[in-house]
Amino acid sequence: MQRQNFRCVHRLRVRWAEVDMQKIVFNAHYLMYIDTAMSDYWRALALPYEASMQTLGGEMYVKKATLEYHASAKLDDTLEVGLRCARIGNSSSLFEAGIFSGDKLLVSGELVYVFADPSMQTSTPVPPALQAMLEGFEAGADMVEARTGDWNALGRDAGRLRTAVFVREQGIAADVEADALDASARHAVLYNRLGQPVATGRLLQQAPGVGRIGRMAVDRSVRGAQWGRVLLNTLMDAARARGDQQVQLHAQCSAQGFYQRAGFAVAGEPYQEAGIAHVLMARYF
Repeated sequence: MQRQNFRCVHRLRVRWAEVDMQKIVFNAHYLMYIDTAMSDYWRALALPYEASMQTLGGEMYVKKATLEYHASAKLDDTLEVGLRCARIGNSSSLFEAGIFSGDKLLVSGELVYVFADPSMQTSTPVPPALQAMLEGFEAGADMVEARTGDWNALGRDAGRLRTAVFVREQGIAADVEADALDASARHAVLYNRLGQPVATGRLLQQAPGVGRIGRMAVDRSVRGAQWGRVLLNTLMDAARARGDQQVQLHAQCSAQGFYQRAGFAVAGEPYQEAGIAHVLMARYF
Protein backbone atom coordinates (compact mmCIF):
# COMPACT_ATOMS: atom_id res chain seq x y z
CA MET A 1 0.00 0.00 0.00
CA GLN A 2 1.51 3.31 -1.15
CA ARG A 3 0.42 6.94 -0.90
CA GLN A 4 0.20 7.35 -4.69
CA ASN A 5 -2.39 4.55 -4.90
CA PHE A 6 -5.08 6.89 -3.54
CA ARG A 7 -6.94 9.52 -5.51
CA CYS A 8 -8.68 10.84 -2.38
CA VAL A 9 -6.34 11.98 0.41
CA HIS A 10 -7.32 13.83 3.60
CA ARG A 11 -4.61 15.78 5.45
CA LEU A 12 -4.61 16.43 9.17
CA ARG A 13 -2.34 17.30 12.09
CA VAL A 14 -2.34 15.23 15.26
CA ARG A 15 -3.85 17.15 18.18
CA TRP A 16 -3.00 16.97 21.88
CA ALA A 17 -6.37 15.39 22.72
CA GLU A 18 -5.61 12.45 20.40
CA VAL A 19 -2.45 11.15 22.09
CA ASP A 20 -2.37 8.79 25.06
CA MET A 21 -0.04 8.44 28.05
CA GLN A 22 2.58 6.90 25.75
CA LYS A 23 2.50 10.21 23.80
CA ILE A 24 1.37 8.45 20.65
CA VAL A 25 -2.03 8.56 18.96
CA PHE A 26 -4.56 6.44 20.86
CA ASN A 27 -5.43 3.51 18.62
CA ALA A 28 -9.17 4.25 18.38
CA HIS A 29 -8.52 7.68 16.85
CA TYR A 30 -7.25 6.13 13.64
CA LEU A 31 -10.81 4.99 12.90
CA MET A 32 -11.95 8.56 13.46
CA TYR A 33 -9.28 9.76 11.00
CA ILE A 34 -10.56 7.33 8.38
CA ASP A 35 -14.18 8.31 9.00
CA THR A 36 -13.22 11.97 8.55
CA ALA A 37 -11.50 11.07 5.28
CA MET A 38 -14.75 9.43 4.17
CA SER A 39 -16.41 12.85 4.23
CA ASP A 40 -13.70 14.08 1.88
CA TYR A 41 -14.38 11.10 -0.36
CA TRP A 42 -18.01 12.14 -0.83
CA ARG A 43 -16.88 15.70 -1.54
CA ALA A 44 -14.45 14.39 -4.15
CA LEU A 45 -17.43 12.71 -5.82
CA ALA A 46 -19.29 16.07 -5.65
CA LEU A 47 -21.99 14.36 -3.60
CA PRO A 48 -23.79 16.34 -0.87
CA TYR A 49 -24.17 13.26 1.31
CA GLU A 50 -27.63 13.71 2.81
CA ALA A 51 -29.34 14.93 -0.35
CA SER A 52 -27.57 12.33 -2.48
CA MET A 53 -28.56 9.42 -0.26
CA GLN A 54 -32.17 10.59 -0.36
CA THR A 55 -31.98 10.59 -4.15
CA LEU A 56 -30.40 7.13 -4.16
CA GLY A 57 -33.03 5.79 -1.77
CA GLY A 58 -30.81 4.45 1.00
CA GLU A 59 -27.87 4.97 3.34
CA MET A 60 -24.34 3.62 3.72
CA TYR A 61 -23.81 1.70 6.98
CA VAL A 62 -20.51 0.38 8.29
CA LYS A 63 -20.73 -3.39 8.63
CA LYS A 64 -17.11 -4.14 9.51
CA ALA A 65 -13.96 -2.14 10.24
CA THR A 66 -10.48 -3.56 10.70
CA LEU A 67 -7.14 -1.87 11.31
CA GLU A 68 -3.56 -3.07 11.15
CA TYR A 69 -0.94 -1.01 12.99
CA HIS A 70 2.54 -0.70 11.48
CA ALA A 71 3.94 2.36 13.31
CA SER A 72 2.75 5.14 15.59
CA ALA A 73 1.78 8.74 14.94
CA LYS A 74 2.84 11.37 17.46
CA LEU A 75 1.70 14.80 18.56
CA ASP A 76 1.95 17.42 15.79
CA ASP A 77 2.68 14.85 13.09
CA THR A 78 1.14 15.77 9.74
CA LEU A 79 -0.71 12.75 8.41
CA GLU A 80 -2.29 11.88 5.08
CA VAL A 81 -5.27 9.53 5.09
CA GLY A 82 -5.84 7.83 1.74
CA LEU A 83 -9.17 6.21 0.96
CA ARG A 84 -10.27 4.18 -2.06
CA CYS A 85 -13.17 1.95 -3.04
CA ALA A 86 -11.56 -1.41 -3.79
CA ARG A 87 -14.57 -3.58 -4.53
CA ILE A 88 -18.34 -3.36 -4.96
CA GLY A 89 -20.57 -6.34 -4.35
CA ASN A 90 -24.33 -6.75 -4.51
CA SER A 91 -25.15 -4.62 -1.47
CA SER A 92 -21.72 -3.96 0.03
CA SER A 93 -18.65 -1.90 -0.82
CA LEU A 94 -15.11 -2.48 0.43
CA PHE A 95 -13.03 0.63 1.14
CA GLU A 96 -9.31 0.46 1.81
CA ALA A 97 -7.54 3.10 3.87
CA GLY A 98 -3.91 3.99 4.44
CA ILE A 99 -2.63 6.48 7.01
CA PHE A 100 0.76 7.87 6.07
CA SER A 101 3.42 10.11 7.55
CA GLY A 102 5.30 11.19 4.47
CA ASP A 103 5.80 7.98 2.51
CA LYS A 104 5.71 5.79 5.63
CA LEU A 105 2.59 3.69 6.13
CA LEU A 106 1.49 3.89 9.77
CA VAL A 107 -1.90 2.18 9.69
CA SER A 108 -3.83 0.26 7.05
CA GLY A 109 -7.52 -0.45 7.28
CA GLU A 110 -10.56 -1.93 5.60
CA LEU A 111 -14.16 -0.82 5.98
CA VAL A 112 -17.13 -2.73 4.62
CA TYR A 113 -20.15 -0.52 3.95
CA VAL A 114 -23.61 -1.93 3.28
CA PHE A 115 -26.20 0.03 1.33
CA ALA A 116 -29.49 -0.28 3.16
CA ASP A 117 -33.02 1.03 3.51
CA PRO A 118 -32.79 3.50 6.43
CA SER A 119 -36.34 2.84 7.63
CA MET A 120 -35.77 -0.90 8.06
CA GLN A 121 -31.94 -0.98 8.04
CA THR A 122 -32.11 -3.97 5.73
CA SER A 123 -29.56 -4.30 2.95
CA THR A 124 -30.52 -3.49 -0.63
CA PRO A 125 -28.48 -3.65 -3.86
CA VAL A 126 -26.00 -0.83 -4.42
CA PRO A 127 -27.75 1.53 -6.88
CA PRO A 128 -26.23 1.39 -10.36
CA ALA A 129 -25.74 5.18 -10.29
CA LEU A 130 -23.67 4.96 -7.10
CA GLN A 131 -21.65 2.02 -8.41
CA ALA A 132 -20.90 3.92 -11.62
CA MET A 133 -19.73 6.95 -9.62
CA LEU A 134 -17.46 4.93 -7.35
CA GLU A 135 -15.93 3.01 -10.23
CA GLY A 136 -15.61 6.15 -12.35
CA PHE A 137 -13.87 8.10 -9.61
CA GLU A 138 -11.35 5.35 -8.97
CA ALA A 139 -10.69 5.16 -12.72
CA GLY A 140 -9.91 8.89 -12.84
CA ALA A 141 -13.14 10.09 -14.45
CA ASP A 142 -14.56 13.60 -14.02
CA MET A 143 -17.22 13.83 -11.35
CA VAL A 144 -18.98 16.98 -12.55
CA GLU A 145 -20.37 18.35 -15.78
CA ALA A 146 -20.05 22.09 -16.38
CA ARG A 147 -22.94 23.71 -18.23
CA THR A 148 -23.14 27.32 -19.37
CA GLY A 149 -26.18 29.18 -20.62
CA ASP A 150 -28.62 31.97 -19.97
CA TRP A 151 -30.92 32.49 -17.01
CA ASN A 152 -33.81 30.75 -18.72
CA ALA A 153 -31.75 27.57 -19.05
CA LEU A 154 -29.90 27.57 -15.72
CA GLY A 155 -31.64 30.10 -13.49
CA ARG A 156 -33.65 27.64 -11.45
CA ASP A 157 -30.61 25.65 -10.30
CA ALA A 158 -28.31 28.68 -10.05
CA GLY A 159 -30.88 30.58 -8.02
CA ARG A 160 -31.39 27.70 -5.61
CA LEU A 161 -27.66 27.46 -4.91
CA ARG A 162 -27.26 31.21 -4.55
CA THR A 163 -30.18 31.45 -2.15
CA ALA A 164 -28.72 28.70 0.02
CA VAL A 165 -25.25 30.31 0.14
CA PHE A 166 -25.87 34.06 0.04
CA VAL A 167 -29.31 34.45 1.60
CA ARG A 168 -29.59 31.63 4.14
CA GLU A 169 -25.91 31.13 4.99
CA GLN A 170 -24.49 34.66 4.71
CA GLY A 171 -27.63 36.62 5.56
CA ILE A 172 -27.73 38.77 2.42
CA ALA A 173 -31.19 40.12 1.60
CA ALA A 174 -32.89 38.18 -1.21
CA ASP A 175 -33.72 41.37 -3.14
CA VAL A 176 -30.02 42.33 -3.04
CA GLU A 177 -28.72 38.92 -4.09
CA ALA A 178 -30.97 38.70 -7.17
CA ASP A 179 -30.69 41.59 -9.62
CA ALA A 180 -31.58 42.57 -13.17
CA LEU A 181 -28.09 41.63 -14.44
CA ASP A 182 -28.99 37.93 -14.32
CA ALA A 183 -31.02 38.37 -17.49
CA SER A 184 -27.99 39.40 -19.58
CA ALA A 185 -25.32 37.30 -17.83
CA ARG A 186 -23.71 34.08 -18.96
CA HIS A 187 -24.29 31.57 -16.17
CA ALA A 188 -22.39 28.42 -15.28
CA VAL A 189 -23.59 25.50 -13.14
CA LEU A 190 -21.68 22.37 -12.15
CA TYR A 191 -23.76 19.19 -11.93
CA ASN A 192 -22.70 15.99 -10.23
CA ARG A 193 -23.40 12.56 -11.68
CA LEU A 194 -26.84 12.47 -10.08
CA GLY A 195 -27.75 15.66 -11.92
CA GLN A 196 -27.63 17.73 -8.71
CA PRO A 197 -26.32 21.31 -9.01
CA VAL A 198 -23.33 21.82 -6.72
CA ALA A 199 -21.79 25.15 -7.81
CA THR A 200 -22.75 28.23 -9.81
CA GLY A 201 -21.45 31.59 -10.98
CA ARG A 202 -22.07 34.19 -13.67
CA LEU A 203 -20.12 36.20 -16.22
CA LEU A 204 -21.04 39.80 -17.14
CA GLN A 205 -19.67 42.16 -19.79
CA GLN A 206 -18.12 44.92 -17.70
CA ALA A 207 -16.78 46.81 -20.73
CA PRO A 208 -15.54 45.91 -24.23
CA GLY A 209 -12.90 43.22 -23.70
CA VAL A 210 -13.49 43.13 -19.94
CA GLY A 211 -15.54 40.44 -18.25
CA ARG A 212 -16.76 40.38 -14.67
CA ILE A 213 -17.26 37.16 -12.73
CA GLY A 214 -19.63 37.12 -9.79
CA ARG A 215 -22.18 35.25 -7.70
CA MET A 216 -19.72 32.39 -7.17
CA ALA A 217 -21.46 29.86 -4.90
CA VAL A 218 -20.55 26.28 -3.99
CA ASP A 219 -22.78 23.92 -2.03
CA ARG A 220 -21.50 23.98 1.53
CA SER A 221 -21.24 20.21 1.87
CA VAL A 222 -18.82 19.81 -1.07
CA ARG A 223 -16.53 22.78 -0.48
CA GLY A 224 -12.83 22.12 -0.23
CA ALA A 225 -12.79 19.63 -3.11
CA GLN A 226 -11.69 22.09 -5.84
CA TRP A 227 -15.18 22.53 -7.32
CA GLY A 228 -14.90 26.28 -6.86
CA ARG A 229 -11.75 26.25 -8.98
CA VAL A 230 -13.46 24.13 -11.66
CA LEU A 231 -16.32 26.64 -11.72
CA LEU A 232 -13.95 29.60 -11.92
CA ASN A 233 -12.04 28.00 -14.79
CA THR A 234 -15.33 27.41 -16.62
CA LEU A 235 -16.26 31.09 -16.36
CA MET A 236 -12.76 32.23 -17.38
CA ASP A 237 -12.90 29.92 -20.40
CA ALA A 238 -16.21 31.52 -21.38
CA ALA A 239 -14.68 35.00 -21.06
CA ARG A 240 -11.65 34.00 -23.11
CA ALA A 241 -13.86 32.41 -25.78
CA ARG A 242 -15.77 35.66 -26.39
CA GLY A 243 -12.55 37.62 -26.68
CA ASP A 244 -12.14 39.24 -23.28
CA GLN A 245 -8.59 40.29 -22.44
CA GLN A 246 -9.28 40.89 -18.76
CA VAL A 247 -11.59 39.45 -16.12
CA GLN A 248 -12.52 41.31 -12.95
CA LEU A 249 -14.39 40.18 -9.87
CA HIS A 250 -15.57 41.64 -6.60
CA ALA A 251 -14.19 39.05 -4.19
CA GLN A 252 -15.27 38.63 -0.61
CA CYS A 253 -12.10 39.32 1.36
CA SER A 254 -12.36 35.91 3.02
CA ALA A 255 -11.93 34.34 -0.46
CA GLN A 256 -9.06 36.59 -1.59
CA GLY A 257 -6.46 33.83 -1.27
CA PHE A 258 -8.56 31.48 -3.40
CA TYR A 259 -8.61 33.96 -6.27
CA GLN A 260 -4.94 34.85 -5.89
CA ARG A 261 -4.06 31.18 -6.33
CA ALA A 262 -6.01 31.32 -9.60
CA GLY A 263 -3.89 34.21 -10.89
CA PHE A 264 -6.00 37.19 -9.82
CA ALA A 265 -4.38 40.28 -8.28
CA VAL A 266 -5.89 42.90 -5.98
CA ALA A 267 -6.84 45.98 -8.00
CA GLY A 268 -8.39 48.24 -5.39
CA GLU A 269 -8.98 48.99 -1.73
CA PRO A 270 -11.33 46.86 0.40
CA TYR A 271 -14.91 48.07 0.63
CA GLN A 272 -18.24 46.95 2.08
CA GLU A 273 -20.97 45.41 -0.06
CA ALA A 274 -24.14 43.91 1.44
CA GLY A 275 -22.45 44.16 4.83
CA ILE A 276 -19.50 41.97 3.77
CA ALA A 277 -15.91 43.12 3.11
CA HIS A 278 -15.00 42.88 -0.60
CA VAL A 279 -12.03 43.77 -2.77
CA LEU A 280 -11.72 44.31 -6.52
CA MET A 281 -9.45 41.76 -8.20
CA ALA A 282 -8.43 41.28 -11.84
CA ARG A 283 -6.61 38.91 -14.13
CA TYR A 284 -5.34 39.42 -17.69
CA PHE A 285 -5.27 36.70 -20.35
